[in-house]
Amino acid sequence: MGIYFILIIPVLILSVFVQWRFRNKFSEYAEMQLNSGFSGKEVAEKMLRDSGIFDVKVMSTDVQLSDHYNPEEKTVNLSTDVYYGRSVAAAAVAAHECGHAVQQARSYHWLNLRSSMVPVVSITSNLLQWVLIVGVMLIAFTFNPIVLAIGVAGLTLITFFSIITLPVEFDASRRALIWLKNNREVLYTSEEHRQAKDALWWAALTYVVAALGAMTNLIYYLSVLFGRNRN
Repeated sequence: MGIYFILIIPVLILSVFVQWRFRNKFSEYAEMQLNSGFSGKEVAEKMLRDSGIFDVKVMSTDVQLSDHYNPEEKTVNLSTDVYYGRSVAAAAVAAHECGHAVQQARSYHWLNLRSSMVPVVSITSNLLQWVLIVGVMLIAFTFNPIVLAIGVAGLTLITFFSIITLPVEFDASRRALIWLKNNREVLYTSEEHRQAKDALWWAALTYVVAALGAMTNLIYYLSVLFGRNRN
């Protein structure tokens, strides 16, 4: 367990810090009202129109920070604060989620790969915890590594999924910021653009931390699997 704590403690500390910083930034920029007066819904609809996308709906969800793009249903789902909000944070998040719609329309390869993996990853995630627990118990008491090896294979898949999520998220933010910069009627000032960029940067870091956490777990279970096999 020593190697696990050496690896996981820094990741946990970083994760707590990034989540705290992200929520603080979002709250701060949610108070910064846009000079243009655009709502998140209006920002999203305008970015979709400007990108030549007319088959994607912008919808409101009740859960805070639950904003996401659904490539199967082709819906940009914005939390209430973002959908109705007229702040820098609302504009940044709405544009980011539309960035995913643009990715799909442009056949962005990382998004296509990630979307194709979602069904398998979903099933694997639901079963993985129990497979790893049983695998560790079996390898400890019977020295049989098969179940743990299956668990490690599943964890490798999830880790790979979290890694390929990074270019998808960073690229969506890049597309959003380029569009916002070119649309001064949405963000009037360079300060508003800086704030939007800062908000999206901290949001992206949450995915980086998630990938680090997945890699840490994978390293640990690999050490258990191959360490036991050497014995």
